[in-house]
Order: sequence, then structure tokens, then C-alpha cells
Amino acid sequence: MHSADVHLIVHRARARDLRAEAARAVPREPIRTRVGWLLVELGLRLVRRPAAHTGRSGRTARARLA
Repeated sequence: MHSADVHLIVHRARARDLRAEAARAVPREPIRTRVGWLLVELGLRLVRRPAAHTGRSGRTARARLA
């Protein structure tokens, strides 16, 4: 058997295996969509939340660090 023929046989076998594996795979798009919207909702909540007041201004906090 010629080496090109062997290469073609191996290629076809691998392609068949990959197609079978892809057919068994669970589609991930719904999960990605749900996670994406969850992150958007979380971001919107963080933007709307008022900043926690620590009682120090930026100037006071910097003076303590110096």
C-alpha cells in the first residue's frame, strides 16, 4: 500500500471519530447565554448600588498612607 493511501485511510478514520464525538457533545450556547446575561445583570446591580461610605475622604486616606 502506498503511503498516501495510508495517510488517506488514517485521515478518514480520524474524521469519522471526530464527527461522532461532535455529535455526542452537548451544545454549550444556552449555558454561555445564561452566564452572559447573569454577568450583565450583576454588572448593572453593581453600577446601581451606592458606594459604601467609609467616613474618609480620598485626601484623608492618602494622608494616612504617607
